[in-house]
Amino acid sequence: MSRFDSFVMFAEMRTGSNLLEANLNALPGVSCHGELYNPHFIGKKDQEALFDIDLAARDADPARLWARVREETEGLAGFRYFHDHDARMFDVVADDPRCAKIVLTRNPLESYVSWKIARATGQWKLTNVRNLKTAQAHFDGAEFAGFIEDLQQFQIALLNRLQVTGQTAFYIDYDDLQDLAVLNGLAAFLGVEARLDALDDKLKKQNPEDLVEKVENPDEMVAALAAIDRFNLSRTPNFEPRRPAAIPSFVAAGPLMHMPVRSGPEARVTEWLAALGPVERDFNQKTLRQWWRNQPHHRSFAVLRHPLARAHAAFCRLLDTPGPELRNAIRRAQQVEIPKPHKGYADAAEFRAGFLAFLKFLKAHLAGQTGVKLDAHLASQTAILQGFALFQGPDLVLREDRLAEGLAFLTAEAGVAAPPLPAAGVSSAHVTLAEIYGPDLEEAAREAYGRDYQGYGFGDWVPLPAGS
Repeated sequence: MSRFDSFVMFAEMRTGSNLLEANLNALPGVSCHGELYNPHFIGKKDQEALFDIDLAARDADPARLWARVREETEGLAGFRYFHDHDARMFDVVADDPRCAKIVLTRNPLESYVSWKIARATGQWKLTNVRNLKTAQAHFDGAEFAGFIEDLQQFQIALLNRLQVTGQTAFYIDYDDLQDLAVLNGLAAFLGVEARLDALDDKLKKQNPEDLVEKVENPDEMVAALAAIDRFNLSRTPNFEPRRPAAIPSFVAAGPLMHMPVRSGPEARVTEWLAALGPVERDFNQKTLRQWWRNQPHHRSFAVLRHPLARAHAAFCRLLDTPGPELRNAIRRAQQVEIPKPHKGYADAAEFRAGFLAFLKFLKAHLAGQTGVKLDAHLASQTAILQGFALFQGPDLVLREDRLAEGLAFLTAEAGVAAPPLPAAGVSSAHVTLAEIYGPDLEEAAREAYGRDYQGYGFGDWVPLPAGS
């Protein structure tokens, strides 16, 4: 018995999906039903119903159509899926190991130019060259950049889903569609016995000219392509583990909920919340949803702290925290001793040296190079907010240096009076950041928390303004 009972072709407009579908349908026992989840039709252009299911019924229950198609089809049923089709069906087919995955790709510039020409001529298929309509495309650099971004994001999501579900796909390029051996290899992958004797020749290539001949502004196209980072050289590698939503850390009072970023101004914000009413803690998903229902006009928020100040707070916490694991890891990596809990350093110079070593350790720690579990107090703020978003992101992200203004805006949004913001606490147990600040500390923090600096626009650290 074949390992597959259906298939989906992941493709995009102007990648040759019509031609591949025609060749698949030429295989006995295989039926590809077109774009079942195109927003404007079912299966093929102007068709608004299939197997007694119309557009409205499909949109109300998309999985029902797919179930009906498989029931009514003899042999292997499949369809074409593009990145902008019904997103609910992506999960249905991507997570089904009995549904074979075919991934059809094409040079995105060729797809884009072909798409522009088809839009200009209104001709999306060609079966007789005497009916060919011709036009030149106008290349739009910004439009093409968005086109590329959509394709890349979808391909990344598809690849990740295949990886986490332990599946593989049959990848086929536009140029492979003229290779009979490759198409018969696809038939073998699908588990059907039939093979093609020849390629389907009904559909004709519409625009065989060179790319520069197909556009009316080739010089602009060349210049725009030169600015595209094809190999993603500007990307900052990220090996930081993904974080959960950390719902138990959430704190609420009245209609407001604080989603704390650890080693931020947590105590100060909690004290401010307490002035609104009784403080609620220790949420789980069930009690959080109950709180939402009980507070129909609720607002949630998180507070970002400058990465260097946050690292300083985390280091001070480390000096007061039991447990040798992290201390030993820093000592091994940086050849520096971290005092035992509550012992502290002899003077500011020793504290500064220890803090600098800590910052250098953080760079390797966030890159997964230390073998020590990454604590939430040390994780990047970027990863923490992404973790929140896995369940529900905050309504508002505030900055510690503008906290009073941010909270005033938040309370106005929620329709409650804003209590005064408590003064920022000053730790007396350890050396303050202002006493030891220097460019080497800033640079080390940038090395460790580059995503936070870049993504949230942090400049060099400056002390909080009085009363902020």
